[in-house]
Amino acid sequence: MFCPFCRHDSSRVVDSRTLEDGSGIRRRRQCPQCSKRFTTVETTSLSVIKRSGAAEPFDRAKVINGVRKACQGRPVTPDDLAVLAQEVEETVRASGNAEVDANDVGLAILGPLRRLDVVAYLRFASVYRGFDNLDDFEAAIQELRREELEPEGAAAKVVQPRFGFR
Repeated sequence: MFCPFCRHDSSRVVDSRTLEDGSGIRRRRQCPQCSKRFTTVETTSLSVIKRSGAAEPFDRAKVINGVRKACQGRPVTPDDLAVLAQEVEETVRASGNAEVDANDVGLAILGPLRRLDVVAYLRFASVYRGFDNLDDFEAAIQELRREELEPEGAAAKVVQPRFGFR
């Protein structure tokens, strides 16, 4: 790390803190040559590989804009969209890869969007999954209804004995 004041090639870390959103580390540094202090921000790079093969940095704003269109006219707040985008980024980063397919980003959007608003989910899924006809919509709706009727952990449900002895 070069000092931005005197261009000395070394510095000492005085303080380190995690950024508010947890996406990186802010470090306060001091130059041993000129004694001036400066701040650096360290983040991990995450690239999205588009269908064309081009790579671009992951951008939460693109996630929000894509989902915002599906949420138009729905009771979804900008804060809800920001939380969704953060959850998507955390999911994508958790894969451990520095490069992810745009398709994987889309898949990471589907789960949180389904929990946020099922109508917005259907809108997004219809474009993302390329629904061609009403049968595709009906199949997606049936899947949603099945999941709604099946409480979480239903498979692990234990049947209690009728008479109290085991």
